[in-house]
Amino acid sequence: MKYALSFAAVIALVVIAWLGSQIPGMQYLFGVALPYLAIAVFLGGFINRVVCWAKSPVPFSIQTTCGQAKSLDFIKHDKLEAPHTTTQVVARMALEIFCFRSLFRNTHAEMHDGPKITYESSKWLWLFAIVFHYSFFMIAIRHMRLFLNPVPDWIYWLEFGDGLFQVGAPTWYMSDVGIVAGLFFLFARRLSNAKVRYISLANDYFPLFLLFGVALTGILMRYFLRTDIDIVNIKQLAVGLVTLHPTIGAEIGSIFYIHLFLVCVLLAYFPFSKLMHAGGVFMSPTRNMKNNSREVRHINPWNPRILPHSYAGYEDEFREFMVDAGLPVEKELPPKTDEE
Repeated sequence: MKYALSFAAVIALVVIAWLGSQIPGMQYLFGVALPYLAIAVFLGGFINRVVCWAKSPVPFSIQTTCGQAKSLDFIKHDKLEAPHTTTQVVARMALEIFCFRSLFRNTHAEMHDGPKITYESSKWLWLFAIVFHYSFFMIAIRHMRLFLNPVPDWIYWLEFGDGLFQVGAPTWYMSDVGIVAGLFFLFARRLSNAKVRYISLANDYFPLFLLFGVALTGILMRYFLRTDIDIVNIKQLAVGLVTLHPTIGAEIGSIFYIHLFLVCVLLAYFPFSKLMHAGGVFMSPTRNMKNNSREVRHINPWNPRILPHSYAGYEDEFREFMVDAGLPVEKELPPKTDEE
């Protein structure tokens, strides 16, 4: 039921875009107004989430460590698993961001008769996750040619590398195959793994189906419905959106408006979903903190500022009461004068 509702929601979005593109005058809504609105929501929501995370206090030194911390000189220090300096933290974060290092180290636990628990390799999850993310990144870079005039040479070189196998005409890009394969595996894993299926919610399936819709409509436009779209008018609209002078020319095609509408929904949904791990990975204290708690005291920012109060100062403040209570004091009370 959870994935059925998410699938139905994406189908409803496709139908809305298809019907809307058939109504005269609605092309401006789907081609101009909604893209600007989606970009505004995406930027505002993304910045707000990151600022809120940055302002959140970190009361403890909670970096994740899986190796030997810096200690005595003759004990080998694991610089990536227990980074002690900023440079080591940056190196660890770079491996996490670009290589998904923690996911590569992930293991799959299974309970067997006995009872007996086993830990097995889970490299397939890492492989398809990295294939999906890099394919998505490559597709986003390739789309920059629609917004730039003239198109930089490095984008053409990336396109050449992406279509290096030269399969079919037009050339099939490896990133198009990779994003579909990655999404299919991530979806199949949620269905086939009982533990993952149990904890999965509708907001786990919806972005998968939404990304499926974006990828499949883009593939349909490039490889199967090329005669139904006008690439010149699409380029004109894309450049106009960037330069804040959008114009919609002749009939572009319903499939383009469906694709664009799904992209707009994805952008607007992004800051309020689990997809925000793209920005959250930079703000995670378990990853971005140095493992130097033995050397530098971590101050809890939630604690109020308490000024030091020595025992001598304490006794000066309460000496009279201590004497009345029969408590020993280091300094006696001064003798009282006749006037006192």
